[in-house]
Amino acid sequence: MPDPVILSISSQVAYGHVGNAAAVPALQALGCEVLAVPTVLLAHHPGHGPPKGRAIPAAEVAELILGLDTVGALTGAAGMLTGYLGLPETAAVAAEALERMRRHNPAALYLCDPVIGDSGRIYVREGVEAAIRDRLLPLADVVTPNHFELERLAGRPVDTLEQAIAGARGLIALGPKLVVVTSLRHAGAGAGQVETLAVTAREAWLAATPRLDSVPQGSGDLLAALLLGHLVLGAAVPNALARAVSAVHVVLMASRGRPEMRLVAERNRLLAPPPLATRSIPAT
Repeated sequence: MPDPVILSISSQVAYGHVGNAAAVPALQALGCEVLAVPTVLLAHHPGHGPPKGRAIPAAEVAELILGLDTVGALTGAAGMLTGYLGLPETAAVAAEALERMRRHNPAALYLCDPVIGDSGRIYVREGVEAAIRDRLLPLADVVTPNHFELERLAGRPVDTLEQAIAGARGLIALGPKLVVVTSLRHAGAGAGQVETLAVTAREAWLAATPRLDSVPQGSGDLLAALLLGHLVLGAAVPNALARAVSAVHVVLMASRGRPEMRLVAERNRLLAPPPLATRSIPAT
C-alpha cells in the first residue's frame, strides 16, 4: 500500500514548530507523505516578537497547488489540512484545492483547524475569521477549534461541558462530521487538567492530561496534524483522539521551559505514545 499523502496548507516558519513546521514532522512520523504549501513565510512565530517575512498572495498559493496537481501529486491524496491563513482570499484557494483532491479521491478527508485566536484575542487579519466560517467550515469533515474559537464560530458562550457539546453540534449542523475542541474550559473540569473534547452528531468523548506550565506554542497545530493522520490511517475517533492528545502531552512534557517544542527529539514517540483513556459522555 502506498503511504498516505496529506496536503497541508498553513504557515511556514524558518525557526520553531508551528503551522506546517509542526504538521510536517508529525505526519511524517506517522508514515504520511506531506505536500506542504505555505500561506505565510516568516522567520518565526509572533511569540518571539514581530517576525520578518510576508503573507503569500492567494494567487501564488493557488499556483503552487496547481503545480502539484499538474505533476499528479494530488492523485493519491488521502487528506487535507488547513491551518493559519495569512489572507482571507486564501480560504477560496483552499476550497478549490479540496475540490481538486476530491476529483481524484472523493473520500479524501479534510480537517480544518480554524486558527482565529485564543484567550480572548483575535490574531488573524480582518476577514480571515469570516472566510473560515463561511467558506471552509461547511466543507470540512473535521474541525479543531480551541475554546475561544468554538465560542466565536458557534456564536455562543461556553461555560459548561453541555454548552461545549451543544456548540460543537451547532458546527456539525453546518457540515462537519466531527468537532474536536482543544484547551476546553468548563465548570466541571478537573483541577490541574487540560481537556480535549471530541463530538459527533450522536457521541462525545473527553480526553484529559495534566496541565503543564511554561510550554511553547504550536500544540494546537501538532494535535490537528496527529488527529488527521490517525483518522486517515483508519483509527476510530476515540482512539485517534487518545493517541493525538497523548502524543502532544509527551512533546510538551519534554519542552517545558524551552522556547520551542522538542518535536524532532520526540518524533519517535509520536506514533505510539503512552496509552490514554477517553471518557464517553452520555447523550443528553
